[in-house]
Formats: sequence, structure tokens, C-alpha cells
Amino acid sequence: MMETRLSFDRDDSVIVAETVQDVEPILERNKMLRSIEQNSDWGRHIASIPNVILVRWLNEEYVRGNVSLRIFSKEFDALVAKKLNDPDWKFLRVDR
Repeated sequence: MMETRLSFDRDDSVIVAETVQDVEPILERNKMLRSIEQNSDWGRHIASIPNVILVRWLNEEYVRGNVSLRIFSKEFDALVAKKLNDPDWKFLRVDR
């Protein structure tokens, strides 16, 4: 479950939104799934990505100026595939 916390920075007159999620269960499940073969009639399971990370990736793209990007679009799917191939995000993958 994700939670969004709002706070007000009086010095800068800015509202700050912080999104938090307990990702430990998802990461532990990823670790367990990496130890078993990922075969299925429906395809193979590639990754389990916490929602808070999807939001982070989307926000990073907005900051880069990609304001037309929408979550779960073909363009976002391409971004996710690129991120999952990045060694920094390898821990999200469950396939070997």
C-alpha cells in the first residue's frame, strides 16, 4: 500500500508531497522467485516493481521534460524495460 504525505515548507511557501511504500515484502518475493524457474503458458514473470518506484520513474521523466508520458502506455512500458535492463535496477527482476 502506498501512502502520500503532504507537508508545507513555510520558508519557501511550497507544498511537498512524499509518497512512501513498504517495499520489503515485494523485494523479498523477488528474491524468492529468482530461485525458481519462471515458466508458464501465459509467459514468464519478469519483475515485480513496487508502485512507489513506478511513480519515481514517472516523476523523473516529467522533470526531464517528458510531460506527455503516461503510466502503462507503450512509451512507459519501453521505459520500464530499459530500467529493468539497467544494473542499478536488477534487484527488481525475477527472471534469471
